[in-house]
Amino acid sequence: MRSLAQIRFLVVLLTVVSCAPRSALCQASSDARERMIDFPTISRSDPPKAPTAQSPLRSGPTVMADAFYVSALPKTQTGIDWKNLLLSSANFLAIEHTFRYSTEDSTRYYVQDPSLEGYVDSVTNLHGWGDGDEFMVNYIGHPMQGAVSNFMWQHNDRAYRTAEFGRNRRYWKAKLRGMAFAFAYSTQFEIGPVSEASLGNVQARWPQFGLVDLVVTPTIGTGWAVGEDAVDRMFIQRIETRVANPYFRVFLRGLLNPARSFSNTMNGKVPWSRDDRPGVFKHIPEYARAAMFKPAIGELPPVDPPSGVAPFEFSFDATARQYFGNTDAGTCIGGGGTAGFRLASNVQLITDVGGCRVVEWKANWSGDTLSYVIGPRWTVQKSQRWIPHFEILLGGMKITQEYKDPVREVAAASMPDDTEREALAKHYYYTTDWDDNGFTLHAGGGLNFRPNHAFEIRLATLEYEHTWLGPMNGIEYRNAIKVSGGLVVRMGTW
Repeated sequence: MRSLAQIRFLVVLLTVVSCAPRSALCQASSDARERMIDFPTISRSDPPKAPTAQSPLRSGPTVMADAFYVSALPKTQTGIDWKNLLLSSANFLAIEHTFRYSTEDSTRYYVQDPSLEGYVDSVTNLHGWGDGDEFMVNYIGHPMQGAVSNFMWQHNDRAYRTAEFGRNRRYWKAKLRGMAFAFAYSTQFEIGPVSEASLGNVQARWPQFGLVDLVVTPTIGTGWAVGEDAVDRMFIQRIETRVANPYFRVFLRGLLNPARSFSNTMNGKVPWSRDDRPGVFKHIPEYARAAMFKPAIGELPPVDPPSGVAPFEFSFDATARQYFGNTDAGTCIGGGGTAGFRLASNVQLITDVGGCRVVEWKANWSGDTLSYVIGPRWTVQKSQRWIPHFEILLGGMKITQEYKDPVREVAAASMPDDTEREALAKHYYYTTDWDDNGFTLHAGGGLNFRPNHAFEIRLATLEYEHTWLGPMNGIEYRNAIKVSGGLVVRMGTW
């Protein structure tokens, strides 16, 4: 009678010899070679191991007796591929600036005579919300820029490269990390060393001085990227498991995931590439095999994260300011954002940038403010839900006003405005601008509600503001009360 060891050896030998090209085991080996990950390995001596946090896959027998065991999950990659990220960012930046140079006559004019003074004027002239661009540019083009840069980051973020849409912390961490990079990329594109400000001095001229792009690009852009991820996971993948035509798959991925396709090109890959599954020219069984290792869309980790304190927080706030001593002007309505870096368990270093527009002012007048402050914030961690805070912030305040002469505006109606320079000359014919900068001090406190470890709701923050500026055209800016509230995203606690 043959020994048990001999029987096992024959089972292994017969399985290997009879392995058809499209059988599950051979297909797994093919996928493993293509995706460079560890699929089931052959073993005759190691006993089954219980699932662990590091190896959640069941490691018991999979093929006849205990001849085959599932090995531990592949070792997690970490770190950022900075070299490829910088190269892809440079590719994207070169394409955008080439398009600007070829379509904007004013950019070509000012690029011929670059100067440090023009760059400084562009950066310091930023204020208000609108920048004169059309809706398609501000709310379609720039969000797509944010989505592309978000995807570029995720491809080069090794630990989160294969994260897929779903109710799981890994995916949402990947998107937030990508949003931070999208903000950095957008800031560099707008006012960085190689930007619209340095190549064409765009923001130095009316009406291109608004902050809309710096806000819309990373926020709505991240929403765009999440939307493409959802479409890819819940629609494209389902179609691909049923349709074998590779050219239809290429068309489907490009049509429904345009930002990801463009990002792939910037990263030096084919537009239809995916980091989480085989290519479009693979057979359908390979998709089924790859799908076995994907978590369900609604899957959540079973263990709650530690409460702790967030090492980094950022928030989006709506604000309202009321300046004292004014009879002709109403409330200043606007918004802003803050970033908080943890220095101790109850102390943060806060940077706050925000602006507002004066409403209910006299006819033909408009005005806005831009504040940029930094300082400490103290939080009281007595409760897991209700978090009071107190802060003292120092920085600067820029105030801007504009008056439109109604008589000259009517006279300017016949002036040509076909080019950007003609439109600029026409605008300045009937408008007069004033602006000033001064130091400002903000002091106050507020209350946050923490529904979970990832978010807080800023119910209200009440601050007193004092600015070292005199009145301008009847508006007093020295003393104000600001009320704000919004959403806080906490990083490092989930």
